[in-house]
Amino acid sequence: MGKLLRFLVLACVVQAAGAQGLFKGFIPDENGTNLDAPTQKQKLAPGTIIKHCPECPEMVVLPSGSFLMGSTSDPFSNSKSKSIGLPDEKPQHLVNIQSFAIGKYEVTQEQWYAVMGNNPSENKGRTLPVEQVSWDDVRQFVLKLNQKTGQKYRLPSEAEWEYAARAGSTTTYPFGDSDTELYAYAWFSAIADKTNPVGLKRSNQFGLFDMLGNVWEWTEDCWHDNYRGAPIDGKAWDSGCTASGRLLRGGSWFNDSAYFRVAFRIRFPVQTKNSTIGFRLAL
Repeated sequence: MGKLLRFLVLACVVQAAGAQGLFKGFIPDENGTNLDAPTQKQKLAPGTIIKHCPECPEMVVLPSGSFLMGSTSDPFSNSKSKSIGLPDEKPQHLVNIQSFAIGKYEVTQEQWYAVMGNNPSENKGRTLPVEQVSWDDVRQFVLKLNQKTGQKYRLPSEAEWEYAARAGSTTTYPFGDSDTELYAYAWFSAIADKTNPVGLKRSNQFGLFDMLGNVWEWTEDCWHDNYRGAPIDGKAWDSGCTASGRLLRGGSWFNDSAYFRVAFRIRFPVQTKNSTIGFRLAL
């Protein structure tokens, strides 16, 4: 009876202390010894929005899945997505993606300023995507944001970017094989002469805005001339980096529709800065 009473008293003390965070991560056994609490990673449901601080970007949780990355040339196909493809987009290969979160929007100038204390952009505005940022600049932004929030923000891998942009589609564009709907989803040369506020165009099926157009988006990957030997687990291909630099995806306000095929990829040296280059984050 005395042992039971001692346990009940201890439980009350732990409950009270726990409310103050004093026993965070521990539970008592019947002898009063602190034991590590069982840890269980709870996966967030696809579509969940994550925002760690007022100035932090909104992140959308994407589901795990597999997709065919790149393009292939098939002269017997009627689909443009099968008949258009560049050598660096091949071989088309199956990639398995684990659930992750990616920015709902491109990182804005206001968000950049909150972390870095400056605004390098040429076309200025709070809700415009930050531009004139090199790959090295973005790495510094990520480092400071992680120090501020205690999180592990990063650039998406090229595979994660394409998975997010496709949003389950297998066509040339996320909305089909024709570019006739591009104006509804992207800022590009036919309708823009500079960057525009994020989120004004239609989102894709994952609820992501401006995956095509507005600004090119840096990814983590090094440039390789083709996909031979590319990772199939969605991780960044960050070996074999050369002066050719890092990969960008998505096209910009300066480009025409040819640059907006989901498989299209481009490279720039890591020091490159111009008014067509920005980024979004992954987590």
